[in-house]
Amino acid sequence: MESLEKHFLIASPYMLDPNFQRTVVLMVQHSDEGAFGLVINRPTDKLLKDLWREIHNSPCDSEEPVHLGGPVPGPIMAIHTDPTLGEREIIPGLYFSLKNSSIDQLVRQQEHKYKIFVGHSGWGPGQLERELKVGAWLVLPATTEYFFYDQSEIWSVVTHAIGRDLLVTGLGLKHFPRDPTVN
Repeated sequence: MESLEKHFLIASPYMLDPNFQRTVVLMVQHSDEGAFGLVINRPTDKLLKDLWREIHNSPCDSEEPVHLGGPVPGPIMAIHTDPTLGEREIIPGLYFSLKNSSIDQLVRQQEHKYKIFVGHSGWGPGQLERELKVGAWLVLPATTEYFFYDQSEIWSVVTHAIGRDLLVTGLGLKHFPRDPTVN
C-alpha cells in the first residue's frame, strides 16, 4: 500500500456519501492501520470568535469560519503556515496542530494563514483502499496553494487539474492550454 499522506483526496463525481460530495480532503496520516484527513472546503456558519467564546476564557477577534473537517467528532485542530506552532509538517510549509496552546497562539496572530477544524475524516484499516478501488476518490499531490484556494471553487479546480494531467500524460502532450476550447 502506498501512503496517501501529503495528498488530497477529491470526491469523484460518483461519490454518493453526502458527507463527502464535492469535497477535497487533505490527508494528514495514512498507514496500514487506517487514515486520517480533514475536509478543506466545508466552512461552517460559525465564526472562530464565536467558537472561542464557548471554549476559552480570553476572547478571539477572528472572523474566520470554523471548518467541518469531516463527520467524525473530535478536538479542534488547525492547519497553518507557522512552523513555530506546528506539531507535524504535512507538506513543505503547511503544518498540523492539535495542542490548545498552539491553536490559541495561532488564532491571535496576523502573520500566518490558517484554517481551524472541528471533526475529521477517518478510515479504518483497508477502508480507504476499498473506496479508491471503486472510484470514490481521485488523488492529487497536496499543495499549500490549493489548500488556501477559494473554498467554493477548489473542488472544480482540482478535478480539472487531475483531468488535465491525465490528458497530458496519456496523450504525451508537452503543453495543454488552460481552456482547450479556445484552440
